[in-house]
Amino acid sequence: MATDSGSFNIEAGKPMHIPSQFSFRFSELDQMLLSSGVAKRLLWACMMGGAVGIEREWRHKASGLRTNMLICLGSAFFTLLSAVLAGDSNPDKGRVASNIVQGIGFLGAGLILHNRNRVQGLTSAATVFVVASIGMACGAGLYIPAALATAIVLVALQLVGIMESRVGWKLYPLVYEVRGRDQDEIMGCILAVLDRVGRRLHGVERDGIGALQRVAFTITATRRLHDRLLAELRASAKTDQVMVFTDSEDE
Repeated sequence: MATDSGSFNIEAGKPMHIPSQFSFRFSELDQMLLSSGVAKRLLWACMMGGAVGIEREWRHKASGLRTNMLICLGSAFFTLLSAVLAGDSNPDKGRVASNIVQGIGFLGAGLILHNRNRVQGLTSAATVFVVASIGMACGAGLYIPAALATAIVLVALQLVGIMESRVGWKLYPLVYEVRGRDQDEIMGCILAVLDRVGRRLHGVERDGIGALQRVAFTITATRRLHDRLLAELRASAKTDQVMVFTDSEDE
């Protein structure tokens, strides 16, 4: 039995008829006209996301070149589709685009890692959030604001980080590896040095290769404090060699 809306009763075993006003139909001419403007916006999104992605890739971050390009491209395409699917008669053309922020929030949350000592991935998550907004700007045809935002992001990721390190504001982790002949004496030396600067020793790794003993640990501090720790550890008679390595997970 047919209903007033033009659909058929499913219980009778007949197929459901979907009203035409709820389907999306575009002629080949409409698609060609739409594609001519879409290509430029998507390419701009790829370029802007790729510029940020190169910086992230250079720092060996999880959200690298491909990730940022795809996020920027997807945000731009969703922004385009939001207006196209809404049609001319629907004033709410940002319904689909409004959900981009929620989706990027879930993606950014996956980049943040919390352990006992610190929180990692905040900069990567914030970068993904901004790249999505740049993609939305490209999808809306706002190329100059998108390029300006990209330039500001690159300045923030590069120059601001350098400035923080030079003025001594930035806290960053370094992996210390102290080598010597007696592991107990090495541990005593490390504890004495850390006690003088008011730092606690944690995350210690100890092993030995023949007569050589190694003790490795990670300290998060400013550049001035790292220089002091390194100088005091190397000056001790109980250590043969002190090496420092950058933390691969540092932002």
